[in-house]
Amino acid sequence: MAKDRARTERAPLPQGFFSIWITVALDLVGFGIVVPILGRYAERFGASGLQVGLLFASFSLAQLVFAPLLGRLSDRIGRKPVILISLLGTAVGSFVTGAAGALWVLFLGRILDGASGASVAVAQGAVTDVASPQERPRLLGLLGAAFGVGFVVGPALGGLAALGGEHVPFYVAGTVALVNALVALVRLPETRPVEARVAARTQRESDSGRVRLWGLAVAGFTAIVAFSGFESTFSLLAGDRFDLTEAGVAAVFVGVGLVLVGVQTSLVRPVNSRWGTERSVQAGLVLNTAGLVVLALAEQWPLLIVALGLLTIGQGLVTPNLSALVSGRVPDHRRGEALGFQQGVNAVGRVAGPALAGVLYDHVSLGAPYLVGGALCGVALLVVGGASHS
Repeated sequence: MAKDRARTERAPLPQGFFSIWITVALDLVGFGIVVPILGRYAERFGASGLQVGLLFASFSLAQLVFAPLLGRLSDRIGRKPVILISLLGTAVGSFVTGAAGALWVLFLGRILDGASGASVAVAQGAVTDVASPQERPRLLGLLGAAFGVGFVVGPALGGLAALGGEHVPFYVAGTVALVNALVALVRLPETRPVEARVAARTQRESDSGRVRLWGLAVAGFTAIVAFSGFESTFSLLAGDRFDLTEAGVAAVFVGVGLVLVGVQTSLVRPVNSRWGTERSVQAGLVLNTAGLVVLALAEQWPLLIVALGLLTIGQGLVTPNLSALVSGRVPDHRRGEALGFQQGVNAVGRVAGPALAGVLYDHVSLGAPYLVGGALCGVALLVVGGASHS
């Protein structure tokens, strides 16, 4: 009994973790300000639906290219300077977007923002620097809760800022990033030891580590495609099957966000302590698969609630544990690079998922995006299982 109690007793947060958390939360507040209004903003420059899609894709493709590079740089020179570079780049990208007078300038602003968008991955690297392998899933889960804060506060702040004019939200987002950089300059600790930075500059990467990372990247990509497809089409499903208005859909997503935060702050650690990191990821993917299949079939509220519950708990387990799994599959001197690569792959998944789900919803059936999403989560489950034995 005493041993079980000691194992489940919550360890104190490492020194500097709260500063890292605040940095990520403020960064995501700025992101949450921009994303909901960017499409409408682009339409003012004559952008077509395809061009709006390409605008979002340009951000993600830039992140795919540059997030691993910035992650590798953080391995070599430290986490703090790279986070500062990322925040300053986000500020510049936001200001350029707000000042845009033509569509190509808008693309430039989003590419700059995407190219500098490695702050979350580098912050995850900072967390893995200060946490033991056993504590990483819990702390990465707590860091993931910053996403919920950012995506609740950001859109609300952006809506208020838009009352001052169409350009104002982007200037507000740039100011948030700039203030965040100044605060991080003073408060954010450097978590990367000098000897680790030297090792990252002198040691060569191993091929086997790269292969294992690719397997987990495929798993993460398919899981993100499935979940982002649900996010993008749920408002359509809610209206067509359940007659929910925009306000009702917003209320559902707020509820999902709150439950997601609750799972990542309270459930990740006990589940991980009981089952371990790999089995926790697999359990989350099983819940996601079941939730998507139930959602495809749901035509009454009780089934809808069950589906959303399964999906939310599943995603809350998958996200931090998959990051912990990635960080544990590479040598210490490559952790920042690996987490940056994961962030870039996930960003592309968030573009591919809504596109695939939209086509399936329009041209196959209402439930098709969720059945395909469930199948993709099944693929991710098999890949994680295969990666664990490689």
